[in-house]
Amino acid sequence: MTSQISTRPVAPAPIPQRAPALAAPLRIAGAVAQLAALGVVGPLVFTVLVTLLAVGLGLVPVLGIGLVLLLGFVYGLYGLGWLETARVDGLYSLGLPGLRPRTRTRPGFGGFLRMVWDQFTDPSMWRAIASAAIASILGLVVLPLLSIFASGIVLAFAPLFARSAAVRLAATGLEVPVAWASVVGVLAAVVALAAVVGIALLHGVLARVIVIPTREAQLTEQARTSDAQRAGALRASEVERTRIERDLHDGVQPRLVSVGMTLGLAQQKMDDDPAAAKALLAEAHTSTKAAITELRQLARGIHASVLDDRGLDAALSALAGRSHIPVHLDVRLDSRCSRDAEAAVYFAIAETLTNAAKHSRASECRVIVRQREGGTLWARVEDNGIGGAQVIAGGGLDGISNRILAARGTVRLESPQGGPTSLEVSVPCAS
Repeated sequence: MTSQISTRPVAPAPIPQRAPALAAPLRIAGAVAQLAALGVVGPLVFTVLVTLLAVGLGLVPVLGIGLVLLLGFVYGLYGLGWLETARVDGLYSLGLPGLRPRTRTRPGFGGFLRMVWDQFTDPSMWRAIASAAIASILGLVVLPLLSIFASGIVLAFAPLFARSAAVRLAATGLEVPVAWASVVGVLAAVVALAAVVGIALLHGVLARVIVIPTREAQLTEQARTSDAQRAGALRASEVERTRIERDLHDGVQPRLVSVGMTLGLAQQKMDDDPAAAKALLAEAHTSTKAAITELRQLARGIHASVLDDRGLDAALSALAGRSHIPVHLDVRLDSRCSRDAEAAVYFAIAETLTNAAKHSRASECRVIVRQREGGTLWARVEDNGIGGAQVIAGGGLDGISNRILAARGTVRLESPQGGPTSLEVSVPCAS
């Protein structure tokens, strides 16, 4: 079974330069609770990851079994990084973009290996892993301090219930005479609480320094994304120009040449055989109308005028009506998006339906369009065909990817051998 998944990068969301204050009581309490939890869970998680890495490397020579474990190690790192990013963002309200898995940008097994390598070397993931490791270490320090804090409170009241001459301060092994228990207990509780609060504040500072990418890194990522979008726009224009030239060459041009030849024959027969000339003129007239129809269809394929006048819903309804395959259309939009966003999604759906009609052997298609939170125009096209669709340079799917990339969107294609095929596109409404 073969499947093809292709996505394109999108511009990273801007990160606020001024984050909320660290010293808010609720934020400190939340940080202490999370550090205590990480002090318990963190070592177990890292032990599992290190075990996967060690056993995976050791079993690589054994029929490649270790590769499966190494794959689990990579995506275990990604899962931990995703949770850590969400945790830090939820705790400190930094507005961090969610960690996204790297996706395949090339076909075949080589593309899969490249995707895994890109995931393993993802800087955002490793920053989150470093943050999780430091938080776990701080959690290991917080746990005994919390024990000392609780024990100190107990010691403060020890003279009221102690039956022995000395009581013990937890996590220290210190035996305190009952006569000094109240003083030592209060001091221990205050010092432990101060230390816990200090560690919580330190964690906030370290989390911001580690998880938030530097301004330089943000600019570098934005520049890389802009380059990819510009290249995608150029490729999309080239693919569109090639398609127009092909359609003109294969359809309209031969028909117009035929019209010219028919008119020439009619002119020769005008005097000798008026009836034949009249028939030829009628044939030329019919061919001319067919050429005009083809030109209109070609223009509609570039940009549907109804898209500007009545919106995406009406344009897709017209598109579904012209489709050779029955199309179930489900469009729910609250408002209009930008012209470029609607045009990009319309183009992707139109090209996907065309590909399905030509290659998929599908008996029906389903088109779903939604306007999602965050100002994203999302669409999904499904067919029940034979699958096996692949992105080929200069092909229809390549054109879709480039067109969506130029609109700062993403594309996801799933087409296993035997079907079905589904294509999802997401485009910012304001693109």
